[in-house]
Amino acid sequence: MSGTAFPHPSAVDRTPGTPILTAMKRIYSLITLVGAGLFLGACEKPESAPEATPEDAPAAEEATQEESAQEETPESAAAPSNESSGDGWVSLFDGETLDGWHPSTIGTATYSVVDGAIRGETAKGSPNTFLISDGEYADFELEFEVKVHDNLNSGCQIRSREKTEEDLAGTGRNGEDAKDTGRFFGPQVEIESSPGQSGYIYGEATGRGWLSPEPREKSHSHDLVKNGEWNQFRVVARGPRIQTFINGEQVADLTDEAIHDSHSKGHLGLQVHGIPKDKGPYDVSWRNIRIREISE
Repeated sequence: MSGTAFPHPSAVDRTPGTPILTAMKRIYSLITLVGAGLFLGACEKPESAPEATPEDAPAAEEATQEESAQEETPESAAAPSNESSGDGWVSLFDGETLDGWHPSTIGTATYSVVDGAIRGETAKGSPNTFLISDGEYADFELEFEVKVHDNLNSGCQIRSREKTEEDLAGTGRNGEDAKDTGRFFGPQVEIESSPGQSGYIYGEATGRGWLSPEPREKSHSHDLVKNGEWNQFRVVARGPRIQTFINGEQVADLTDEAIHDSHSKGHLGLQVHGIPKDKGPYDVSWRNIRIREISE
């Protein structure tokens, strides 16, 4: 093209109706509006968030981890019933099932969970029956609550086991050889109504009878058990020494090296005593059973 150029708006004829002037004014106005918009946008731009400093990063990461852990942990999660508490006590009964226990080989009495307690009920003509702990214990503190029918004899075995062929020698009547393979035997903490011998130690199927000397005197008894009510028992077994308490009162304090030699460790057992065919049914219940092992 020849030397034609667009004149500056200030040099253009401003006479109304001039086409060139009108076009130039529109272009100039458009440029002015665009520039103003860009300027205002820059002024109104929000401040950006400050970048995280190295000091802030760990805190932010920890917060994220905590939120994630809270999301993954159900609110209803609870510790298992057999988990140890901070002071070493372990619950042996969850109040709902017989998990952690199994019935003895011999005996047909029944065990069930009723109203948050283990309930044992007699079976006519059955020999002594036991609900045996899966775990074995040597030295320990044991606590439980028990309520026994006035006409039923019961007990809690400690450090006990079912007889093998090797256990038959000398464990029958009057020290004779026994024939009761599979019978649950060992030290037993007696449970019965008052007046009676509750809390003393009996040698269940050991051939020795009472291990505690007090009940050997037939006139001896006490009334620490509240008949028809729940009673608190505590047993401390440390080496050859066994101590028992009922409702806070000490009953037995037995040291027996011989029974410790043969039964230094074993299972617990909740007994339903055998009854004649024309008696019963009777029942005994246990609850709040817990143990704390002694390692000293």
